[in-house]
Amino acid sequence: MPRPEVLERIKAAEEEAEEIVAEAEQDRDDRIAEARERADEIRAEAEAEAEEMAERRLQEAESEIEAEATEIREEGQAAREELIAQAEAQMDEAVEYAITQFEEAVHAQT
Repeated sequence: MPRPEVLERIKAAEEEAEEIVAEAEQDRDDRIAEARERADEIRAEAEAEAEEMAERRLQEAESEIEAEATEIREEGQAAREELIAQAEAQMDEAVEYAITQFEEAVHAQT
């Protein structure tokens, strides 16, 4: 094979190799860019999901706190009503005791 022909084939092979390398590098860069975009999407989705979960948990906690506060208020109201009922039940006895004490004091002075 003559030398110029061999050199041209070598040159053509080198150019083809350079094109293959350039295509491979471009393909690599494209894949890296796609992977970064997908990673950004995944991160954004995860952040949105985390925010939703945090909001749900906050709402659940607020509901639980409100339910507990309502229960405590109801228990307090029931205890108050019971104390009022006990006081009213003892009112006649207290009045009678006061009258008896007053009468004894009056008789003791006479």
